[in-house]
Amino acid sequence: MPLRNVQIVPGFNKADTPSGAEGQWIDGDFVRFRYGQPEKIGGFTAIGTDTISGPTRAQHTWTDLEGRRYAALGTSKALYIYYEDKFYDITPLATAITGATFTSTQNSNTVTVTKSSHGLDVGEYITFTSVTLPGGGATGYTTANFTDFTFEILTVPTTSTFTIQMKTNETGTGMSTAGGATINPYEEVGPTIQTYGYGWGTGTWSRGTWGSATTSSTLILDPGTWSLDNFGAQLIATVKDGKTFVWNPAVSNPLTVRATIMTGAPTKTRLTITSDRDRHVVHFGTETTIGDTTTQDPMFIRFSDQENYSVYQPTSVNTAGTFRLDTGNKIVAAVSGKDYNLILTDQAAYTMQFVGPPFTFSIRQVGSNCGCIGQHATVYADGKVFWMGAGGGFFVFDGTVKLLPSLVEDFVFTTTGSNVGINYSSNEIIYGSHNSLFNEIIWFYPAGTPSGNPATQNNRSVVYNYVENTWSTMTLARSSYADASTYDVPYATEYNTSGTPSLPILSGATNTFGSTLYFAQEVGTNEIALNGTTTAIAAFIQSGDFDLPTDGDGEYMLRLSRFLPDFKNLQGNAKVTIFLKNFPIDSGSSSQLGPFTISSSTQKIDTRARGRLANIKIENTATNETWRFGTFRADVKPDGRR
Repeated sequence: MPLRNVQIVPGFNKADTPSGAEGQWIDGDFVRFRYGQPEKIGGFTAIGTDTISGPTRAQHTWTDLEGRRYAALGTSKALYIYYEDKFYDITPLATAITGATFTSTQNSNTVTVTKSSHGLDVGEYITFTSVTLPGGGATGYTTANFTDFTFEILTVPTTSTFTIQMKTNETGTGMSTAGGATINPYEEVGPTIQTYGYGWGTGTWSRGTWGSATTSSTLILDPGTWSLDNFGAQLIATVKDGKTFVWNPAVSNPLTVRATIMTGAPTKTRLTITSDRDRHVVHFGTETTIGDTTTQDPMFIRFSDQENYSVYQPTSVNTAGTFRLDTGNKIVAAVSGKDYNLILTDQAAYTMQFVGPPFTFSIRQVGSNCGCIGQHATVYADGKVFWMGAGGGFFVFDGTVKLLPSLVEDFVFTTTGSNVGINYSSNEIIYGSHNSLFNEIIWFYPAGTPSGNPATQNNRSVVYNYVENTWSTMTLARSSYADASTYDVPYATEYNTSGTPSLPILSGATNTFGSTLYFAQEVGTNEIALNGTTTAIAAFIQSGDFDLPTDGDGEYMLRLSRFLPDFKNLQGNAKVTIFLKNFPIDSGSSSQLGPFTISSSTQKIDTRARGRLANIKIENTATNETWRFGTFRADVKPDGRR
């Protein structure tokens, strides 16, 4: 019998059974489709010299007027600049608190800070300035022990006290509400995970006994996140449902300067963007009265004067203004397109186009029942905007809103049986981005589990190739991802819940918030850790079942006597495994041939196999291995009906 070429179309079909997905790929990990064929994705290498505190919730890269390249990373705890392989802490500071005193105990590293009505909470980061300490042997600490570090508040015993941890024990006799200092709290961002709000004030009036915490809640506390953009060379950074800040790389020694509050801007905003074409800063879900946080309206829009982000009050001689959307409960996301901004509520889509004075912008609804699932679940690429729907599905706007058909949709959005879909209770951490090197839209999301323990951090990803119109899924977990527009390759972050951050430099770190690693993606073939440890990226792809194309469509058993491996760009080895079964209901591993190790010199593999249906799996398991699969040619002939 002549060799048979088994045709397998690109893309994953995770909606059908293995037999129903004949001639298609049904599963895989760390693979993409290029030129119609599957290949292993590129490797990733940890960069920088530090790990940073908390999960990264936003990332933005840009280039200043002198060609210097920056990356801004906003975590649940802080705001960082990455520049020339190093991180810098530029987290804005909240209002300073003066007049604090210290209490310490000999041979203990716990210090109690006393300040009436300090208003600080457990877990907040603070710094100290203007430190004075008592003499006479009361303390062995120096002012540098307080001013050279960032402190995490460990406990808050009273409204007038909180405790911190020093790097060393007190060697003096101990201070007693002595000395003095100014407390400089970090601007608070929010929790590391999306959770429910409990406690006084989160429920209806008089529910429960006075002073008792609630045991249930419908109030969802979004994770601490940022919206990041640039206005020219300046970074614009907004804490979700908080203030907006500016960082200017043009000032003297900018990497030693923290971001500062944007003058004249609203003080409580869900998110901001820069309208690129017309140079307005736009605040979404913001205050109807600037400076009055009680007037925040989740559907209200306020935009600055053109070329002046400090002016927001509309007058006859500027282009500042306001607008309120009417379809939906809240603005979820906004993204700047080629000549428009696309605004997504939890129910609808709007375009915002610059038209000039006197109206400045034209805002019109372009879609309904197409709400967005999360703030960072939108991606602008190829002249279009892509996003995840609030209730499931993928959408694209290319002048009109369209639903993107996908054979991985149920796998991503539903959890039934053994299938693991999105954990909707953590939808706000979903992160979408563009990988322009391979024409891919990629979304990272937290998956649920059949056991009822849903992930609260991103642990899976789904990829759409908009040129080849293919879908795939991976276990690649990233909390943020930036395209290669500024740097030569994409930069992405990975969160470690148990990691200890090295920046900011903490005194008495507690691992409460975990740490984030920064990776250069699509580099080499392996995963390389910050310490240089190299780990294999175990990629695989598996086909659906195929049978012998004779009369009866599966009527005959098949006999497989040899196959010819076909790989391009093969480095190291690949492995091929063939699974055979007699009936669709049989286990996919009921009869296994291999895995056969394939090298660049392997011409053929001889086999002795028999079954009604067969499928193939291609994989690699070792370091320094990569591959692109070609065709599967096999010597297959009929072998009876039973």
